[in-house]
Amino acid sequence: MILITFAVAGSLTGYAGKKIMGFTGIEAAGIYIPIYVVVVTLIWPLMVIVISVPMGQFVFFRGYLKKMGRRIRGKRKDQMNKEQMNKEQGEMINGQRSMFKVQTGTGNQKRLAIFASGTGSNTQQIIDYFTSPSVKWHVTVSLIVCNKPGAGVLQIAQTKKINTLLIDRERFFYGDAYLDVLHETKIELIVLAGFLWKIPLPIIHAFPKRIINIHPALLPKYGGKGMYGNKVHEAVIEAGEKKSGITIHYVDEHYDEGDIIFQATCDVLPADTPETLAQRIHKLEHKHYPAVIERLIRNSPGKKFHS
Repeated sequence: MILITFAVAGSLTGYAGKKIMGFTGIEAAGIYIPIYVVVVTLIWPLMVIVISVPMGQFVFFRGYLKKMGRRIRGKRKDQMNKEQMNKEQGEMINGQRSMFKVQTGTGNQKRLAIFASGTGSNTQQIIDYFTSPSVKWHVTVSLIVCNKPGAGVLQIAQTKKINTLLIDRERFFYGDAYLDVLHETKIELIVLAGFLWKIPLPIIHAFPKRIINIHPALLPKYGGKGMYGNKVHEAVIEAGEKKSGITIHYVDEHYDEGDIIFQATCDVLPADTPETLAQRIHKLEHKHYPAVIERLIRNSPGKKFHS
């Protein structure tokens, strides 16, 4: 009955459209056709509703139109939310730039920028490490860079009163890559801690051997594009590896191919799942990443060392 309703409504729509166009007196095909298309587009839903009444399908089509209306309103709302988010992001960046010029520190302080996309567990460990009284080196986390609004790492930065920069994909990859902000903040080392975007070449060239990343496996195995989080642990377990671990390495223009700085290992147990292996890997990350950063700064970025 639904198909019959559509067919009858379509026929009546075509007939009514031609009648309406006849009253206009338009004959030129270049004008007639587009206007005719608009007319039948407007008439067709009305015809479907009219025909659906005697066919007993009125309730179905009324519900269908309501559903379509909700979808359209939902898309408009999403678009408005996105536009508002972009506006707020722009305001955040503009507001921060003035702070960066002031909060540059003094003396021989080494300033870090942490790039993160998620909850920020490694970021928390790094911040806590360099605010601990037992660490005598003058190191400060000056900037948290994030590409995901609402990410947990932004809350950590707010709690610790650390400047944040919420970055936009277009500017990051096709604009100035926020190099002006990094230079104004006098960043000396960039630390990636669960940052899922590839670092663009302008930043790599501006910070040679001064960008490091931590990978949840023993590179060169199980690295490359798309290999992050549980995807790495799944691959390690499926391959039957007996050992896994972490790799801290310099960042270059290729995914996970920069020179290795440090590695630490852990056992892969027969009963391991990606989640249980991830827990063991996280412990290695939290234990070693802050200490490796300190040793890098102490020995000057660019040097290799072993555990």
